Formats: sequence, structure tokens, C-alpha cells
Amino acid sequence: MYKKIILGAVITAWSSLASAADERALENGLANALRLKPGTTERAGDSGKAIQAYMREGAVSKKPNQRADYTDYYLVNKPVSFMGHELVVIEEEYMTNYAGCCVNSGAGITVKVHGDPKNLERFAEANKCTFTDNVDVQGEMRSVSITATFAKGRYASLSCRENDADR
Repeated sequence: MYKKIILGAVITAWSSLASAADERALENGLANALRLKPGTTERAGDSGKAIQAYMREGAVSKKPNQRADYTDYYLVNKPVSFMGHELVVIEEEYMTNYAGCCVNSGAGITVKVHGDPKNLERFAEANKCTFTDNVDVQGEMRSVSITATFAKGRYASLSCRENDADR
């Protein structure tokens, strides 16, 4: 009897640790896709690969919820965090077919803010991203024909695209 209880506790603890490690790996991959390579205006990681990792974990759908202009929008469908905030949307902008002017390659995220967003502001400043606080996520998603309901709260976004790095 005690062996089963101990074994159950060990398995539960191990799966919790594995889950935490998976979430850290997801967050690190996404952060690298947004972060600049030192001394350049090039991003350190690959946003497509970072999003694929979220797909494998079931955090976003295999296909974007919407593609508008050059941007794929992925709604996060299970709780994951980014720098202590709740990740709710991942965006990736890239060209597949020419649709007119001007692709602004890179990625962006929207989070539900928990606590102080200063860590996001510092990240944006250090990595030449654009930080926007008090985002109307509902309106932003509606503007690209995504119908979704977001919990009340404070939202912020990071845009880490070519034009952000060049400013």
C-alpha cells in the first residue's frame, strides 16, 4: 500500500517537473525568436520553430486561427506563461506569396498582464521590439476576423519585427 502511494507521489512530482521544464523550453524558444542576436538587427531564434514547439505541446492549433495580409495569428488554447504573464496570442509575419507592399518579417505576442509589465518593457527595449500596454485584444482580434472571448484584464503586446529593429 505505501509503495503505491510513494510511487504515485514520485510520478506526480516527476511529471510536474517535466511539465515545468517543457514550459520553460517553450518560453525560451519564443523569447529567442523575439530576441536580437548581439550586435545585429537579426533575431536570435526562428519564430516558425518556436511556434511548432507550441503546436507539439498542444498550446496552439496546428494551423493559424487566421492569416491576414502576411501575418499568422495563433490563439493560445491552454495556460502557458511568458515572463510571468499569461500568453494569449502569438503572431508570425512572413511572406509566402506577394500580396502587395510590404512584409514586416518577425513575430509578436500578446499577454494578459499579471503584476508589473516592466520586465516586458525592458525586454522590448533591449531587443528593439515595440511594447504596447493596455491593448484591446478583443478589438485587435476582431479587426483580423477572429471571434474569441478574452477574460477581462490588462493586456500588453510585444512586436519584434524587422521595422521594430530598424527604428
